[in-house]
Amino acid sequence: MIRRIAIPVVAVALCAGAADATQLFGRAPAPPAAVASPAPSSATEPALAEAHPDAHGVKRMAVLRALDKISGRTTDINAPAGVPVRYGPLIITAQYCYTVPPQEPPETTAFLQIDEAKPGQPQKRLFSGWMFASTPALNGLEHPTYDVWVITCKTEEPAQPDAPGPATAAAVSPAAPAAAPTAEPARK
Repeated sequence: MIRRIAIPVVAVALCAGAADATQLFGRAPAPPAAVASPAPSSATEPALAEAHPDAHGVKRMAVLRALDKISGRTTDINAPAGVPVRYGPLIITAQYCYTVPPQEPPETTAFLQIDEAKPGQPQKRLFSGWMFASTPALNGLEHPTYDVWVITCKTEEPAQPDAPGPATAAAVSPAAPAAAPTAEPARK
């Protein structure tokens, strides 16, 4: 109801010669609020090469998705293992991630530590634990403005030493098969 009345009043006032909103309403309109999209602070996204290798020399990178509940925007975040990544006031560190082989039921898990760094306040740990891609609500970040969940895990295997060629494999003789146990005749 207010909209139906307010629009014609403003239109009539503008037509009557009011030069700006100050003459119409007695005060200047508020400047439009700047919408800040929480993007990673660096211009380049972190790469898998930046990840710290695990005990087996494999470099891993968790691919996360973050939701800004205020603007409704989602952002994919690449978080190399052991490298802190910023998303707005959040500092996300993926310590480990793993995706099962394709022949198994799909599942990706990641151990994440998420801190919040507000200006003028000490850093606060919001989340530390495992997140599962198949059930993001099972163990998720509880934050009033942001949601973060796991999408997948990318890996970079170290270079494997050359496998033995056919000449080497032929030189090794296979072990003699073990004799099959004989069945003893049944005694009556």
